[in-house]
Amino acid sequence: MLRCSLAYAAIVICSLAPPHSAAHAQSRAVIELFTSQGCSSCPPADQLLGQLTADPSLVPVSVPVDYWDYLGWKDTLADPRHTARQKAYAHARGDGQVYTPQVVVNGILHAVGSDKAAIEAAIANSRKNGAMSLLPTLTLSDARLNVMVPEVADARTSAEVWLVGLARAATIAIGRGENKGRTITYHNVVRRWMKLGDWTGNAHSWTIPVQMLKGANIDEAAVLVQSGTTEKPKAILGAALAAIQ
Repeated sequence: MLRCSLAYAAIVICSLAPPHSAAHAQSRAVIELFTSQGCSSCPPADQLLGQLTADPSLVPVSVPVDYWDYLGWKDTLADPRHTARQKAYAHARGDGQVYTPQVVVNGILHAVGSDKAAIEAAIANSRKNGAMSLLPTLTLSDARLNVMVPEVADARTSAEVWLVGLARAATIAIGRGENKGRTITYHNVVRRWMKLGDWTGNAHSWTIPVQMLKGANIDEAAVLVQSGTTEKPKAILGAALAAIQ
């Protein structure tokens, strides 16, 4: 039996039996790059993230932070929520390490954002700890995004389900600070966060009008199913990425 309710007058939330549909390729890693236009060490990491977007098994995203703005250039893509997320990761890990360029892989391990070998090692090691074991789907149909998180029998953890609006590319001419005079392209830039709900092991789906993600040059979306909480994020259990334009 299908049970649906209307949330926020726009997002349809459903609890249903898993559908019989074509298989979707499973993502093996979410790579969050915490970067800043005011950080002279970041451009190699920004370039590497752009290269990683070519791998369909990855969900690489740029998460610009604002704590280097005092150096003379206000990051035009930064959001204080991104800084809070990076600090929450450090608190959850217990190591207190917050720096740029820093990648957090699957919500668990971190590495220097320009070190490709370290990132690959973090991907392998994080998957040993249960990350990316779910296969959520994200599809676009009739100007609506359809998100489905499957059932897992005897699930031992709960998770938050997030829809993330992304700008596929943002090219910025930097006028001051450590990168003065440089023009840098940032890839899969996080522009909007939208919590869809919580997942506790039962299959759930959400239908979201694409219009809710419009603006800020958003042309892609990702769904993240992440254990823990916003204040103490833990392993990302599954993710999917889709173009919306």
